[in-house]
Amino acid sequence: MSDSTPAANAAPSTSRPRSLRRQPGDARLSVGFILAKRFTLCAFANFVDVLRLAADEGDRSRPILCTWTVLSEDMDPVMSSSGITVQPKDRLGDPTRFDYIVVIGGLMEETPSLGSGYSRYLQQAAKAGVPLVGVCTGAFLIHQAGLMNGYRCCVSWFHHADFLDQFEGLNPVTDQIFVVDRDRLTCSGGISSAHLAAFLVDKHVGSAQANKSLHIMIIDEALQADKPQPGITMDFKTRDPIVLRALLLMQQNIDQPFSVAEIAKRIGHNKRQLERHFQRALNTSPQAAFLQIRLSLAHHLIETSEKSISQIAVDCGFCDSSHLSRMFRRRFGCTPLALRQSTEAAV
Repeated sequence: MSDSTPAANAAPSTSRPRSLRRQPGDARLSVGFILAKRFTLCAFANFVDVLRLAADEGDRSRPILCTWTVLSEDMDPVMSSSGITVQPKDRLGDPTRFDYIVVIGGLMEETPSLGSGYSRYLQQAAKAGVPLVGVCTGAFLIHQAGLMNGYRCCVSWFHHADFLDQFEGLNPVTDQIFVVDRDRLTCSGGISSAHLAAFLVDKHVGSAQANKSLHIMIIDEALQADKPQPGITMDFKTRDPIVLRALLLMQQNIDQPFSVAEIAKRIGHNKRQLERHFQRALNTSPQAAFLQIRLSLAHHLIETSEKSISQIAVDCGFCDSSHLSRMFRRRFGCTPLALRQSTEAAV
């Protein structure tokens, strides 16, 4: 991830004359949602529920302090990736009636674009100074509307290689749960959408309401933007698309590690080609990189989970705990058991 400037981490712009539309008694936070076809239901539901729970006393769900509206060009129901449909509430209209326009993305291969009507609407919103929010693959869709150039954006590590393939020249952030870059806010989806929504509630409504929402949703505390995404932090820095695809495949198959030949085959190359790319980009071999990924995850699980070392060995693709212990000692200078004992002693 590239270093950010103070401007890049600034809060969303509020330069437009809010007083022209904000009246006494109006909601403090108003959000319009655009749902992509086959959108991610979990990301949408988490975002909305934070707003819902912050909007009223208790769990009464009245849209008092916050309001939310699902927008549509044609008012047709939108099907999520899980097969559940959502009925839009209103047509696109004037984007300045909202404080934020949130685009909920969906399955990469089934959402080539939102369509020209939605792109024009997003462009109109951006021109009027309405901050845009990309959730899950929503960042892809905002970029396709020509509205992410020059912005940092948060992308799930799972989609990192896809982003580089489609949007050359951008620098996606894959080691944070969300990114606020001026009037563009992006998050990786899942539970991170709840934390991004809580960030907005905290900013516009208050920290008490934000914390209340998260606690009712049984989320311990609000996480800041720079909290790492769950999963494996990518220790390898490269823009080589072949290496990135291979690393992603490794991350997705840690418990059943493929051979280098199988990895190469799955990404459309041969073993020799893959080895050359790894050597040139990372000065290491695919085998060594895969082992490092598996050992890094094992180290993380030993420190943070209550799983047995034998179970961690299986989860990380090792034959047994003895195999893990040998590789672990070579990499970290101690055994998994010794690390767990020192971790427990420090608590």
